[in-house]
Amino acid sequence: MAAQTAWSEAYAIATTTPKPLPSTPVAVEAAAGRVLAAPIEALRPVPAFDTAAMDGYAVAGDGPWTVTGQLLAGAVHSPPLRPGTAVEIATGAVVPEGTAAVLPYEDSLRNGDSVTAHPSAGRRVHIRRAGDDVRPGDVLVAAGRTVNATIAAAAVQAGAEQVAAHRRPTVTLLVTGNEVIDSGVPGPGQVRDSFTGLVSAVAVRAGADPVVRRHVRDVAALLESGLTAARTDVVVVSGSSSAGAADHLHGVLGRMGATWHVRGVACRPGHPQALAELPDGRWVVSLPGNPFAGLVAALTLLEPVLTALGGRPPLPLPEVPVHGSAKLMPTGVRIVPVHRDDRCRRRGGWRIVAETSSAGLQAAARADALAVLPESWADGDPAPILAVP
Repeated sequence: MAAQTAWSEAYAIATTTPKPLPSTPVAVEAAAGRVLAAPIEALRPVPAFDTAAMDGYAVAGDGPWTVTGQLLAGAVHSPPLRPGTAVEIATGAVVPEGTAAVLPYEDSLRNGDSVTAHPSAGRRVHIRRAGDDVRPGDVLVAAGRTVNATIAAAAVQAGAEQVAAHRRPTVTLLVTGNEVIDSGVPGPGQVRDSFTGLVSAVAVRAGADPVVRRHVRDVAALLESGLTAARTDVVVVSGSSSAGAADHLHGVLGRMGATWHVRGVACRPGHPQALAELPDGRWVVSLPGNPFAGLVAALTLLEPVLTALGGRPPLPLPEVPVHGSAKLMPTGVRIVPVHRDDRCRRRGGWRIVAETSSAGLQAAARADALAVLPESWADGDPAPILAVP
């Protein structure tokens, strides 16, 4: 096996090597959470017509004005206003032809069918003209943005019915191990599957479709069959990642002609993690079988891969001062659970929860993030952090 990849290099490879999945046209209402592959351009003006910006009176010419009718939002036909006349008008209603201004209720004095401007009224027109906010062809949102409810609403307002968005990555999780059970109380030598929930949470956070999960026993032919049958963009394999008698993944991927991008990472825990690409373009992410090590690998390789495939721009990892003590790894990084700590707020507010094995998740469950500590780290030094799912 080749020399282990530095953690920062492995993270960078997973972030930059996969290319975004192709874009597809998608209805605006169904695009939430997807990343725009092209800008959204306005198809109609906003406002689409000259509209009242206040409740009050649309007036023409000089006052006093004779009120001749009423206009509510949604009315589409109204006769032009003649000088000296007015119509009562609601915010959002189309202003009649000939309207010079909208006189708000609070700036008006009405007596029967006659209305005059209050002496203290200003000279504002209170009409929003067609295209004041957006004109056809204006770019509403640039490519690369993740569609949220506000973006979708702005697109609909400007007449866009569809947007071009990158396809969401699809994910299959192959949980390997004869000892793994899906439910119930484990018997002697058995363990419950703790990977499906973690991988699903990471995938959803990265914008992927819900994970398809399958259990595979420790037989090389079954693992190869599972990899072949998984017709998703990414196949995640938990376990089978090392060099033991039941660890078949590396041999199977070799026979399948996979290209290795990461094959072991210089970190503890999680060093057996790997990233490979099958000849048909599918990605394989290998997670060590110990749950905490698997969580480290999911955050190091899986989340950046899914983020890249979905077209999301990579976000730099925050670096924060980390306090406490840890057994550092020579020529590598130690990854430890950390949490916000009010007792050291003035010094940065993050503290190591506890030393933990590669198997136990208890310390990670009490943490807000995982800190990546280089061999040169000392108490209070800044370190990158990975948010736990």
